[in-house]
Amino acid sequence: MRFFMNDPSIKSRRRLLRKHQTDAEARLWSKLRNKRFLEIKFFRQYSVGAYILDFYAPSIKLAIELDGSQHAEQKQRSYDVRRSAYLEDFEIRVLRFWDNEVLTNIDGVVEIISSWVTPPDLPLK
Repeated sequence: MRFFMNDPSIKSRRRLLRKHQTDAEARLWSKLRNKRFLEIKFFRQYSVGAYILDFYAPSIKLAIELDGSQHAEQKQRSYDVRRSAYLEDFEIRVLRFWDNEVLTNIDGVVEIISSWVTPPDLPLK
């Protein structure tokens, strides 16, 4: 049987990534874990196809990726664009933040995420 989500064949890689998370991942995870963020269930190091997402909320099809300085290099940027396009083919929205942004402005990052998952205030008719 072929798995599309959380393929067991890469479970050890996902586990290793969780064990060796970056400071930025730990910081954002503290805001997202245990449904702390708008009671939405997020997972760390969740795989979709061959890709492992930093954070994923299946109920709203939202992936959050944290990028270090290596993501500024052209080769990595091209890879990230292909990866995001692949995920968007499955209607998964991808939000990307720089690690430094998470470490220095976590409240701002959470506010941006919130703006993506909550509808704007609409006037009542």
